[in-house]
Amino acid sequence: MVTIRSFEEYKSYEGKVLGVSEWHKIDQDQINKFADATLDHQWIHTNEERAANEGPFKTTIAHGYLTLSLIPYLWKQIADVTNVKMEINYGIENFKFGQAVPSGGEVQLQATVKSITNLRGTIKAVIQAQLLIKDYVKPAYVGDVIFLYHFN
Repeated sequence: MVTIRSFEEYKSYEGKVLGVSEWHKIDQDQINKFADATLDHQWIHTNEERAANEGPFKTTIAHGYLTLSLIPYLWKQIADVTNVKMEINYGIENFKFGQAVPSGGEVQLQATVKSITNLRGTIKAVIQAQLLIKDYVKPAYVGDVIFLYHFN
């Protein structure tokens, strides 16, 4: 894990891979709970028998937005941004889902610092997020997450 204490430290990582998270297994229970929370019970996610018989992946798959919602949890395993008054999830840009994550699949976040900008005291960090799937060549997604920081 990388500890970042200031704008200058953050800026030193610009253009570099900051790190990768631990592997996280997405099991059927997590998929079902996400379906309940979002009211998205499409059979490709929740009906194991139908997915095995009719689905293109021969198993259920995680919701794309479930995989996206793991970013805060996995990001905290990569970077510890300290000495801040406030941290804001500002947005996401240019996200593309490239590969379904099968139930039981393991994923890992790889974070690359694309840009760090000082906007009159507010630090804007654009981080390229790639969700890797164990034993797959193609990532589940690639896109940019944007954080705003107010350092002390």
